Amino acid sequence: MFDLVHVWVIRQLTLGEFSSRQAVLWKAMAMAAKIAVFAYGLNVIAHFILVGLGLLPYPLGPALVVATMLTPPVSFIVAVIAYSVVGLAIYDLGVSRQRFETLSRTDMLSGLMNRRAFLETFEAARGSVALILLDIDRFKSVNDTLGHKAGDDVIVRTATCLTHVLGSDEAIARIGGEEFAVLLTGQGTERAMEIAEAIRASVEEMRLEISGRPVSISVSAGVSEGVAELGFSELFSGADRALYLAKASGRNRIVHAKELPVMPLGASVPDDGQVGIDRGRLSA
Repeated sequence: MFDLVHVWVIRQLTLGEFSSRQAVLWKAMAMAAKIAVFAYGLNVIAHFILVGLGLLPYPLGPALVVATMLTPPVSFIVAVIAYSVVGLAIYDLGVSRQRFETLSRTDMLSGLMNRRAFLETFEAARGSVALILLDIDRFKSVNDTLGHKAGDDVIVRTATCLTHVLGSDEAIARIGGEEFAVLLTGQGTERAMEIAEAIRASVEEMRLEISGRPVSISVSAGVSEGVAELGFSELFSGADRALYLAKASGRNRIVHAKELPVMPLGASVPDDGQVGIDRGRLSA
């Protein structure tokens, strides 16, 4: 019996989490009402005990009237104030934690997912998935000739193209300096290539003017498909090599991992020094 009462009291006193400040106030008033009833009951019981012991210094009737008039409102007001202060503190901590979690999963420049959030999204995926890796062509020359502010503008505009084509609810991430990734679930080869091509065309058609001069931007992309349960590394490796081939084949194009040539055992793909892809940067 004592354990049941103990659990009930703890449940009543636990504030939990709140969705808004208004929810805090409603919870505080509900809890204060329970406390007022509980305090009034204890007060009445205490009076009867004192009467039984012959210790009550005044008549029981007037004493109960005073207890009824004072105990519930006073205990209610005190409880509302106390619970509101604590509840609002809990709510503010929850909001701060949520903002921190959002910041820790967001790339500050592009507003897209960062690498950590993208990997977590992939780990939660199930079934057939497709990965699109995109790289801004000749990005280094933009930074070298127009400055890093121009490079930032190019990244932001490219991210805008991605969200315009896919929507803000899709798994889109900036995984490196000028590199982006898209995770598709249950789309199939044809649809994945259509989406990749739509992104490429959107970036190519983008009208960007920096310091009064027009700047042409393009992206190359590699696409690979697989089953999410098999892990990220294999899927990434195929998309990465397809992206490498797209770069080596002239840029501003899409290559599917199925188009990769079969390499002899022990052979390696030559690096022309122009791709700038860090293999293993996302290895799980």
